[in-house]
Amino acid sequence: MTGAKLGAVVMSALVILYIALLGQQGYLFFIQDNLVAKTMGVAILTLPVVGFWGIFRELRFGLAVEKLGTILESEKGWPSFEFSLRPSGRAVKAEALLEFDKYREAANADPENWRKWFALGLIYDACGDRKRARMAMRKAIATSQR
Repeated sequence: MTGAKLGAVVMSALVILYIALLGQQGYLFFIQDNLVAKTMGVAILTLPVVGFWGIFRELRFGLAVEKLGTILESEKGWPSFEFSLRPSGRAVKAEALLEFDKYREAANADPENWRKWFALGLIYDACGDRKRARMAMRKAIATSQR
């Protein structure tokens, strides 16, 4: 198990424990005879639902991205980037930005090719734009399922 997977499992377990304790407190408020306590109980009980939904969504996203990455590795089709990496493993942003347009144009030229969207997601991440990286990866996932 990689460090990222182990971190995700540990953090998910801690959040689930927190959500369980929060749910218990919500239940204890809900069973009181006081209307304010009942209202607080209902409000607190909605938080675990949102929490579980968030964990499920993030884990599903991570597993889908990992699956696509595994397919690319098995095909020996992993994108080849021309930027250097820092000792931390992160890309040198200025160098990644120089390559960005090439990958964006490739994805826009072939919008039904999930491999192009996956590469675009990687280059967005290398450029430090996590929000767009996730959007591109979601597009890659959706396109791969057609």
